[in-house]
Amino acid sequence: MPKKEKIQSMFDSIAGDYDMLNHLMSLDADKGWRRKAMKKVLEGEKKAWDMQVLDLACGTGDFSIAIAEEMLSRSLKAGEKVRGRVKGVDLSEGMLKVMETKVSEKNLQDIISISQGDGEDLKFPDNSFDRVTIAFGIRNFQDREKGLREMCRVLVPGGKLVILELSLPDNALIRWAFNLYFLHILPLIGGKVSGDKAAYKYLPASVVGFPKKKEFISTMEACGFRSVVHKAFTFGICRMYIGEKPL
Repeated sequence: MPKKEKIQSMFDSIAGDYDMLNHLMSLDADKGWRRKAMKKVLEGEKKAWDMQVLDLACGTGDFSIAIAEEMLSRSLKAGEKVRGRVKGVDLSEGMLKVMETKVSEKNLQDIISISQGDGEDLKFPDNSFDRVTIAFGIRNFQDREKGLREMCRVLVPGGKLVILELSLPDNALIRWAFNLYFLHILPLIGGKVSGDKAAYKYLPASVVGFPKKKEFISTMEACGFRSVVHKAFTFGICRMYIGEKPL
């Protein structure tokens, strides 16, 4: 089975337990990381409630929902109507079903739309979105450079890509403790809870195999982005990359 189909099948199988296990995998710090990234997504000259946002590898929708809620909150404070939208796209039908339930429970259907799709072959015209976001999903792409070029294509000139991804800490002692938890303890817990041991061996391994910051910044630049910046969170356990499409 090709890698892409394996990834899709794996996430379908763990969708029901993913939220709990995702918080476990990040030591419950992922919520704070998303809040910091969300501020970068919605900053700029264009008002937050007018932005068109594409959230790729949206999974069960935590980042899409956080962005939509902030758009709504800012619009209410300003006395404006939300004209922007958040488009969530993911390969996994199982993850999207969980997302649909969460979006409905929060009554955000008018702001968030959901569709199954491939981040390496986006079905959107050029220059469609003010922002593209991807939280903890870029490492699962089969062809990362193709995906990045597609993200650049669908952004408007001057639009920004905001990426969050798990990473190995820079500090050797912290990295040792992180590897002990991430590579040995987490797979046991995740496998037991989800019933899919292979998934929780793959997920930590995919973090270890992800490019270092300088290499990934160079890759983003080679795929068309400029003014690429990087910020590390929580000793480098998570990293945020922001790149701009040239005018």
